[in-house]
Amino acid sequence: MTEQLTSPTPVRHTTGQHPGPGWWRDAVIYQVYVRSFADSDGDGIGDLRGVRARLPYLKELGVDALWLTPFYASPQADGGYDVADHRSVDPLFGSLEDADALIRAAHASGLRVIIDIVPNHTSDRHPWFRDPELARERYLFRPGRGTGGELPPNDWESVFGGPAWTRTERGDWYLHLFAPEQPDLNWDNPDVHAEFEAILRFWLDLGVDGFRIDVAHGMVKAPGLPDIGCDSQATLIGSQTLPFFDQDGVHAIHRSWRTLLDSYGGARIGVAEAWAPTPERLALYVRPDELHQAFNFQFLTARWEKEALREVIDASLAATASVGAPTTWVLSNHDVVRHATRLGSLARARAATLLMLALPGSAYLYQGEELGLPEVTELPDEARQDPAFTRRAGRSSGQEGLRDGCRVPLPWAADGPSYGFGDGGSWLPQPAGWGGLSVAAQTGDVDSTLELYRAALALRRALPGLGDGEMSWREAPDGVLAFARPGVVCTVNTTGRDIAFEAPGRLLLASTPLPVRGAAAVLPGDACAWWAI
Repeated sequence: MTEQLTSPTPVRHTTGQHPGPGWWRDAVIYQVYVRSFADSDGDGIGDLRGVRARLPYLKELGVDALWLTPFYASPQADGGYDVADHRSVDPLFGSLEDADALIRAAHASGLRVIIDIVPNHTSDRHPWFRDPELARERYLFRPGRGTGGELPPNDWESVFGGPAWTRTERGDWYLHLFAPEQPDLNWDNPDVHAEFEAILRFWLDLGVDGFRIDVAHGMVKAPGLPDIGCDSQATLIGSQTLPFFDQDGVHAIHRSWRTLLDSYGGARIGVAEAWAPTPERLALYVRPDELHQAFNFQFLTARWEKEALREVIDASLAATASVGAPTTWVLSNHDVVRHATRLGSLARARAATLLMLALPGSAYLYQGEELGLPEVTELPDEARQDPAFTRRAGRSSGQEGLRDGCRVPLPWAADGPSYGFGDGGSWLPQPAGWGGLSVAAQTGDVDSTLELYRAALALRRALPGLGDGEMSWREAPDGVLAFARPGVVCTVNTTGRDIAFEAPGRLLLASTPLPVRGAAAVLPGDACAWWAI
């Protein structure tokens, strides 16, 4: 068969000039959703000792670091993102001694540790919020509108659905961009700045290698808290600057934190969870005097089409190169539908992963994606714990109330009451047949998704051309992306049909069996291959 070749304008990308090598520039970082990773004490909830016991698995997988979701003292109204005390460990997850032991064991294994920090809001059980005088200084309270103050101060909606304001017994209102149990902090108050600098120092002193900053785009609100004037605000998040997200004032906070991080040895990093309307706005978070990385959600949400993927890749690399930063790629996390389901098939998910791992910069993996886990879509309502599910009440919410589906505990063993997750079952029900996707079932099976990830990460580590560095596009048939890295070519077929083409080199790895006879090759539909040149 003959395919018409396209001749795209050659574009050579480089991640730009930077003062020196940094481990984060091409690191592969594995997100551990602590409550769903491994349970050591049989209570059905994952914990820090469980993570520590599974460090050899992460080392064998081939990642460079792990990112731990919040394990702090919390009422757990939002999976631990409602923090009551950033300096203590919730008993659900262990103790401060367990956190210390995990960090030490990870370092002994050659793995770095990043932890979550949640600066936009706290729990309503935080000592500050429970003190009426402190609360009105350190959180965002406003009088209501209407003749008796019975209406919210403005028209802002919670990301989880419903109003972003709750009225108190005193008659005023407090802002919560997420659940009512998560009041937003007032970052105009210097005590808030001082507290979070102290929290960062506490964990840096304990040895963590950095922080993933939750809602890094949300701490500063527009002066006067103006109305948005739109009834469907959830659709605007990430597509335009809103009065409560991506305000320019957040950058002063991040610059001060960068100074603090740089005062510690060992290349400690800050990672922004920032939804920005354009790659150029996102790049502002990773300027040389700000944070080291920012999640690339434009890539995560891109359509599985050649033109859409290339447009996002070009824009992302150009934006980060303009500030000398690496691009940070991600396909799944604890807040979105797993990409094995979101992209429509496991074949596409495997191909997308090889594409991501061949791009310049750093990559994040979400626990279980290496097993090809799909989104669990049939959880009973009574089992769900995502606050967005209970708050949507017929409304559309930004998260659609379905985040529990990507948080189901991992299957480690092929059988047993929780497939090896722990001796006491699991806090969310695991589907029947989960054991067939387990670590035990896939280990040693060369066709499994787990072994594909292991092979890809081993090659990425072994091949100097992958990770940080240059990239240039190559001519390719319609529907196929092809780009060169030093010594490597990556080809991705985004169509559903087989495409014959001339092999660009020696086959290194493919997301599916790939016929190659001399210079002739067939790239199956929804497949990706790496070639040595």
